[in-house]
Amino acid sequence: MSRFFYTSLMYLLQPFILLFMGIRSLKSPNYRKRLGERYGLCYQVRKPVPHGVIIHAASVGEVIAATPLVRLIQREYPHLPITVTTVTPTGSERVNSAFGQSVTHMYLPYDLPDALNRFLDFVQPKACIVIETEIWPNLIRQLYQRQTPFIIANARLSPRSAKRYGWVKHKLQNMLNEITLIAPQDSTSGQRYLALGYDEKNLKLTGNIKYDLVLSSELLSKVKQLKAQIGSRPVWVAGSTHEGEDEIILEAHRTLLATFPNLLLILSPRHPERFNSVADMLHKRKFCYCRRSTNDSITAQTNVLLGDTMGELMTMYGVSDVAFVGGSLVKHGGHNPLEPLAFKLPVISGKYVFNFPDVFDKLLQVHGVLLVNENAKAISSAVSKYLRSPALRERYGYAGYDVLVENQGALQRLFALLRPYLEK
Repeated sequence: MSRFFYTSLMYLLQPFILLFMGIRSLKSPNYRKRLGERYGLCYQVRKPVPHGVIIHAASVGEVIAATPLVRLIQREYPHLPITVTTVTPTGSERVNSAFGQSVTHMYLPYDLPDALNRFLDFVQPKACIVIETEIWPNLIRQLYQRQTPFIIANARLSPRSAKRYGWVKHKLQNMLNEITLIAPQDSTSGQRYLALGYDEKNLKLTGNIKYDLVLSSELLSKVKQLKAQIGSRPVWVAGSTHEGEDEIILEAHRTLLATFPNLLLILSPRHPERFNSVADMLHKRKFCYCRRSTNDSITAQTNVLLGDTMGELMTMYGVSDVAFVGGSLVKHGGHNPLEPLAFKLPVISGKYVFNFPDVFDKLLQVHGVLLVNENAKAISSAVSKYLRSPALRERYGYAGYDVLVENQGALQRLFALLRPYLEK
């Protein structure tokens, strides 16, 4: 009965979802493209070879997390077809830039039985691996009925989601019983799944695969090229910023320029639909800026580089001296602080970091991250402190880097759990 009401509601919501997609497409036209895929109509997609694996990564963050796993599967099982699904166009762009034609990309259909039937008939997978948080009752049911394993890898369950699921805990048991394996990224998420009633014998703690970062030769080459354009001037980066944060960052940068006149800020908004609005903000505030997307020259007068490209944030961390990680001055919950730590950078974050409690707890214990209040004065003071003291930068950067190294190995643990499902 609960599934009937859920499914009926999903069908009733479709006109509103389409309206929402239309509104979103005014800023980001890609939202109105390939709508057929969201209903399992796959006529624009090359048909994958049957009996491959689906890896679902909702958006950019999940695609980044899934990338090492996908590459490892490709290396160990070079003939295994892989279909990577996303929900957002930005996730789609990231998949295409990371893997090109070596995987099939599709949008995951809405959680409607007929759409999912068409999609699964088209892909014919032997396993479905979901990265981090996506739980869709009808998708899980369809796969269960086809005897296709459904696995949640690098699983994360936020306090908000756990509370919401807890309200209908007694109605979730059938769905939870249809999930083959949950591999949590931390013990906190694992306990939250168990509290909902998931079977402990099917829950295997692996750790967070985001720790298993690799600085590839290709990435280091891009870092070298961008560093050559910038020169020897000091650089700080504000990565994955959200609406409401850019103004604070720019006010902090204005203050910093009074003390460090040749300081360059690399400002990288999280969502592409905001690139132009942030550029307008820079223009109105009379910053001398250039845009990464247009390959503008970075001159001595340039004091802001707008990172308005996809898939280059790691490159931008690689040329910086100090990193601020966004999504943390507003109540978004923060973003992954591990990427700048791979370059041994001192990391600054706002206090809203509830998306990554385990990571930030570890970093705070060793003084590997600095949390600041959500105002420009606090940020400019923190950046200034690091710029004035190379020893302090090194101490915080290495403390965070040690946490990164000490917690690696999750990818291999996860892969060992997945092998039986990839080989059958």
